[in-house]
Amino acid sequence: MSNIEIQNGRIIDPKNGVDRVASLYIADGRVAGIGAAPAGFVAGQTIDAAGCVVCPGLIDLGARLNSIQAELAAAVAGGVTSVVVPPDADPPLDEPELADRLVHRGEEIGKARVLPLGALTLGLKGERLAELAGLQKAGCVAFSQASKPVVDTEALLRAMEYAATFGFAVWLQPQDYWLSRNGIAHEGELASRLGLAGIPVAAETIAIATIVQLVRDTGCRVHLTRLSSAAGVALAKAAIAEGLPLSFDIGVHHLLLTENDIGFFNPHARFCPPLRTQGDRQALSDAAAAGVAAICSDHTPVGADDKLLPFGEAKPGATGLEVLLPLTLKWAEAAGVSLSDALARITSAPAAVLGSESGQLAVGAVADVCVFDPEATWQLTPEALKSRGKNSPWQGYFLTGKVRHTLVGGRIVY
Repeated sequence: MSNIEIQNGRIIDPKNGVDRVASLYIADGRVAGIGAAPAGFVAGQTIDAAGCVVCPGLIDLGARLNSIQAELAAAVAGGVTSVVVPPDADPPLDEPELADRLVHRGEEIGKARVLPLGALTLGLKGERLAELAGLQKAGCVAFSQASKPVVDTEALLRAMEYAATFGFAVWLQPQDYWLSRNGIAHEGELASRLGLAGIPVAAETIAIATIVQLVRDTGCRVHLTRLSSAAGVALAKAAIAEGLPLSFDIGVHHLLLTENDIGFFNPHARFCPPLRTQGDRQALSDAAAAGVAAICSDHTPVGADDKLLPFGEAKPGATGLEVLLPLTLKWAEAAGVSLSDALARITSAPAAVLGSESGQLAVGAVADVCVFDPEATWQLTPEALKSRGKNSPWQGYFLTGKVRHTLVGGRIVY
């Protein structure tokens, strides 16, 4: 592995308060120095990053890998060096062998790091507990139901008690099954006018209230995924202020879009949870701006045939790995958030959720690095994406922020 010097770039390391133009020195897969070359350092390779930002590699807290080769290529093209993979694959990640195979396949491909979430229950059916200890040994970083509910509250209590005993984290998407099972869009005037079955905000808040009480009772570390409402954010923030071991993230599309973006039944604007009101979007934006929440792509590659359907039949989700950075920059500009703070939400904040030392460029840290041009614009077209999923409400738009180089463990992978 050759030594690398990244010259002339604006190094932004939010976790350590670094923001200056300097050289970054990489040796043996780790950061060896910033500004001044370490003694005896000889660069085997040089990257000129003039006009570019050099930051920690992005950490995505939610990306589905329907085609692992293509999606990991999409990840590094988007500056993402670590992807957390939900367990709702086919088959679900409920056996250690499946998780082990996924991690090793990721290592073979040699692009972004793969961090699987193990299934909390067998088959994600919300009934019997999966083999959590074995899954953890196989490389699972936490346990989740993805978007599948645990309808039986007693089963969820027992799962959280078990997880707390062994120090495992549980990731839950808060959505009450009974209030959301038939819904398609946010329950409100727009859904009524379009004749779409609604999912009320109460579906999120009732679930959060239940989870928070179970956290109080068990001490289980819980991460809430993809919050969508102002009321949900308020409940989560109150629990964090109470000192409970709770965190939450927001999908990047929910920071920029509202239910009005459904327009005339645009299937690319169907998400789970649904896009909600402008007031909800503003509350999500405020939470991210305040540093209370991490931002993730919620990358869900969907085949063209599954989107070329009526709104109610189209599969929810959008491609996200390659637009996480430009959409985060777009949100930050609109919200008046500094570049360093915006990058923190997709580097050091997700690392904190994972309890990881990654997401930084301190000397000695693993050299996962993203080099991007913050001024470069590019048009989002199907041809521009490496992901198999071309589904995006931003199709045809010009986005600002283009990745030039991505390094994982000191290797140039893009």
